[in-house]
Amino acid sequence: MKPLDFSTFPVLETERLILRRLSLEDAPVIYQLRSDVEVAVLTGKAPFIHIDEAIAYINKIDHLINNDESIYWVASYKGDNAMIGAACLWNFDLRNETVELGYELLPEFQGKGIMVEIITRILQYAFEVMGIKTIVAYPSSDNPPSVKLLEKMGFKIASSDHQNTHANVPGMLTFILTSYP
Repeated sequence: MKPLDFSTFPVLETERLILRRLSLEDAPVIYQLRSDVEVAVLTGKAPFIHIDEAIAYINKIDHLINNDESIYWVASYKGDNAMIGAACLWNFDLRNETVELGYELLPEFQGKGIMVEIITRILQYAFEVMGIKTIVAYPSSDNPPSVKLLEKMGFKIASSDHQNTHANVPGMLTFILTSYP
């Protein structure tokens, strides 16, 4: 795994999308994503109840990126800066060349292949540019679309335990991916 350096933020593109850095203008969408009670249950987190929580979250993510502790992309359609979802690589384990993948998408954009497009591009970046050897994801078994997405992307259920920082996730599963086609 190459040394982490996000001082020049890696803007990525797909056929339809731009994956860019999070900004304070994205606070309303972050709030919408993070205030959904059903989603909060699946992630083991309390739902946001005020827009200030979204602003604090954006500031936290910005700090993590500036300290090379996480990379978080906002997805928007080309030609339209409006956030529709996000994906991140975080929980870097430099010694084992492992990173965790996280993702979220507004409900009205789900089921359209958007997250496949986002994750495909991020996997390419992670394996080819960053030199990551293993990517881990921790979906809830109560979230079949997320499980199906990971399986479609080539992730497999882990045969051994991986350390994680998640708590209160119902039926948490561990998926790993160790190669990119």
